[in-house]
Amino acid sequence: MSVTAKLFLKRGKEKPLRQHHPWIFSGAIQRVENANDGDTVEVCDAAGEWLARAAYNARSQIAARVWTFERAAQIDRAFFRRRMVGAKHLRARFADTIDDDDANASPLRAYRVVNAESDFLPGVIVDRYADFLVVQFLTLGAELHKQEIIEALKKLFVENQPPVSNLQSPIFNLQFPVSNLQSPISCIYERSDVDVRKKEGLKETTGVLFGEEPLDKIEIEENGLRFLVDVKRGHKTGFYLDQRVNRERAAPYLRGEVLNAFAYTGAFGVYAAKRNDAHAVNLDASASSLELARENFALNGAAANAEFVVADAFEKLREYRAQGGKFDAIVLDPPKFVTSASNLERATRGYKDLNMLAFQLLNPNGFLVTFSCSGLVDAKLFQQIVFSAAVDAKRDAQIVEKLGQSPDHPIGLHFPEGEYLKGLIVRAL
Repeated sequence: MSVTAKLFLKRGKEKPLRQHHPWIFSGAIQRVENANDGDTVEVCDAAGEWLARAAYNARSQIAARVWTFERAAQIDRAFFRRRMVGAKHLRARFADTIDDDDANASPLRAYRVVNAESDFLPGVIVDRYADFLVVQFLTLGAELHKQEIIEALKKLFVENQPPVSNLQSPIFNLQFPVSNLQSPISCIYERSDVDVRKKEGLKETTGVLFGEEPLDKIEIEENGLRFLVDVKRGHKTGFYLDQRVNRERAAPYLRGEVLNAFAYTGAFGVYAAKRNDAHAVNLDASASSLELARENFALNGAAANAEFVVADAFEKLREYRAQGGKFDAIVLDPPKFVTSASNLERATRGYKDLNMLAFQLLNPNGFLVTFSCSGLVDAKLFQQIVFSAAVDAKRDAQIVEKLGQSPDHPIGLHFPEGEYLKGLIVRAL
């Protein structure tokens, strides 16, 4: 008979668990019994009352991540399939299905399938690109259950089986039409090559988990536009899927001379060129990213509307300012500046300088579309940063729209840390 692994919290540290927050920090733990790193532990309060079932890892500051608050739920293949069914139920509302009211609509087949803690699967990311799934296992618990997770994905996306009654649970008592379970995938590819795995004591790893090696460039369609995605070497899993809705919402403001800073593979610029016949200057430090951006403009018949500049964005924006350069719209979509609380102050200065430069480069009544994907910079702080940048640039400005991550990147109400992407569309007077 196996010995039960248990984790006991310090007195008074159980409130977040009772509110279903999935993280347990090392400082909240009183003691651990019979547990090795990666084990599923029974989480109890100081008095021994059962609270949750979690994956334990003493090497991480987040020492345990909750799989379930249902005592009857075992962490097995059926559990992971239930969770996948719950995640796919949301995506079935808008993805991989054609709207019967629009005969010209195409199914959305580039989207996030599983969004980690916000889909009740800590450390698990799954993105779909056409007939390919790209997965990331970010934590030790996810890594040790990799095979069960892959089998669950194969059931839903390869064998295309609809959920059945024995997969229901008090949380996910769901059914959805078999017609929404079309288009089986042909490959599951791993992109667990992220720094966060080091904090979990894991090495980076990539490669095929099912099917054949993916193409070097996979073509997807987004809002009627076409893009090539490098799922094997690109940022994140290859494309900024979380910006899909924002690209559509920002497009009406991207007219005239547009600077697309931190352009990556040019998506915001393609929207500007195709929707408004704008001239898009795509600026990025990566020459290889801009080569793919060049291909994306050509793929959409917009090569004549594009310019590509390989340079550091801060340096280039200062150069434009010194030369008296002006733009009608500027997009700022930088990488995450804040990696920990210790560098928050320095990072906020970076965001402020970047936005100040953009305000100084905008023509009267020009538009700034600006983002932060740093989770430690919340929406209120980000708005304050942009306000301070406008003050320093001596520009009055109006917030026209507030932006966030696309709906395939849901934010668990129990997990506010899941709200990492925030953006503003600002008119500079």
